[in-house]
Amino acid sequence: MQYSKEVLDHFQNPRNVGEIKDADGIGSVGNRRCGDIMEVFIKVGQREGKTEYIEDIKFKTLGCAAAIATSSMMTELAKGKTLEEAYTVSRDDINEALGTLPAPKYHCSVLADNAIKAAIDDYREKKEKE
Repeated sequence: MQYSKEVLDHFQNPRNVGEIKDADGIGSVGNRRCGDIMEVFIKVGQREGKTEYIEDIKFKTLGCAAAIATSSMMTELAKGKTLEEAYTVSRDDINEALGTLPAPKYHCSVLADNAIKAAIDDYREKKEKE
């Protein structure tokens, strides 16, 4: 399988790897068929007292090179964005930023897309209960 230079870079040098112990939101997704599992942790900050944004983001992924690369790229695309902007980061954005994944690996960008949305949803659900 042929990977782009960007995919290989994000696989070999993933950005934002790890866990945020006091995360405001956590998103966990997986694909049983391929075995890829992603967990995303977000810390939410506020600008000008009201605009919520992704202050910090980390991920832990168990999976193939494409799963790790898409997780890494997703964190790069979401970090610093408002929650609304981060929620719109799509599988196509991730795939395009990585220079297009091979077709059998496109599902990894879908997982990364779902993971950031799950983390934001988790944060919003927790906040509603406060």
